[in-house]
Amino acid sequence: MASSTPPKPTLEGILLEPTKPDPELPQPPSRRRGTKTIPVDAYKNAKLDFFQTFLCNTEAEREHLSNTIELWDSIPRYSISRQEMNKRRDENGVLPPLRLGFQYRGVEYTATIFPAAMLEGERYVYYYPSAREELVEDALRKIALQQNKGFFEQPTYRSGVAFSLYELRQELVARGHARPYQHIVQSLTIMQRSHIEIRCAGAEDRKEWVLASSYLPSLGAATKDALAQTPDTRWVAQFHPLLTRSLDQLTYRQFNYITMMGLPTQLARWLYKQLSIKFTFASMLGNPFELRYSTIKRDSHMLNYGRERDNQFEVDRALKELVECDMLREVQKRSILSAKGKVEDIVYLLYPTGNFIRAVKAANRRQQDLAKTR
Repeated sequence: MASSTPPKPTLEGILLEPTKPDPELPQPPSRRRGTKTIPVDAYKNAKLDFFQTFLCNTEAEREHLSNTIELWDSIPRYSISRQEMNKRRDENGVLPPLRLGFQYRGVEYTATIFPAAMLEGERYVYYYPSAREELVEDALRKIALQQNKGFFEQPTYRSGVAFSLYELRQELVARGHARPYQHIVQSLTIMQRSHIEIRCAGAEDRKEWVLASSYLPSLGAATKDALAQTPDTRWVAQFHPLLTRSLDQLTYRQFNYITMMGLPTQLARWLYKQLSIKFTFASMLGNPFELRYSTIKRDSHMLNYGRERDNQFEVDRALKELVECDMLREVQKRSILSAKGKVEDIVYLLYPTGNFIRAVKAANRRQQDLAKTR
């Protein structure tokens, strides 16, 4: 005989949208493994203060800023769209591990992504983390900049964020990416269950190394003691080890988070982060940033149309968005042709705006100040 009491919702089911800011939440998937209490001093220490402090003139300017994590943000870890996933799944809903090559500072890397299994109906359907999850991660990193939200614990070498679903959703709404609660819960679950292996066959001066972890190594409900410290907290997410290492070694870089989040396409957001990381020499009188179509395709893995003309159109559209958001004032484009007149590559010369140059100079000064504290 079936029970008349409805089952408690889980991350594998549908979470009904709550009507109050402080809803009763489902049990996170990592709860079964246990979540260690985050000590109070992990929410307030020198390394975390550096991460949360920016070089700017006003509090309003500070609200626009967040941090890029050079290697982590250079990995094409969210590159496969939901539409592309639908094409790649087999009849049982299974996706194979995804192997993606890319370059970071001239060194060859390989990322292998193992998809998350999500129960839908009576079967599991597999998902790679995609653009939706990327937006959620960026929002979590922004929330971590608030006092008593972000944490860094040196003894266990972990960092992360304490948050509620309501404030995470409100952050996404404020940036033009409103999502229902069930989509946010699904994204958190996909990031906790998806595994990424990063391998560097390496430069001449280093041995091969491998780092394997979930996107969010731990995702759990806060303990009673933690709730007493921050009553609105319901969830604790641990960040990827590469983010923790960057926080510890002070190798992150400030950038305009609000402008980036306001860009309508994922490729434009990827380009914005890459230029924020690499275009450190931006000036009105200096050299433009040179970027090749082949580099964008190799390192972003977002250009998956069958015809190169369609992929090139996507790049043109993304660069136009960077002009419209006042990051670039001009884009010059030159095609490299084969002997038969076929386009083999495209060179883009990117000229910065005054606003972007000021942002770069502020980020450079902050990095110089951080370097003095190492």
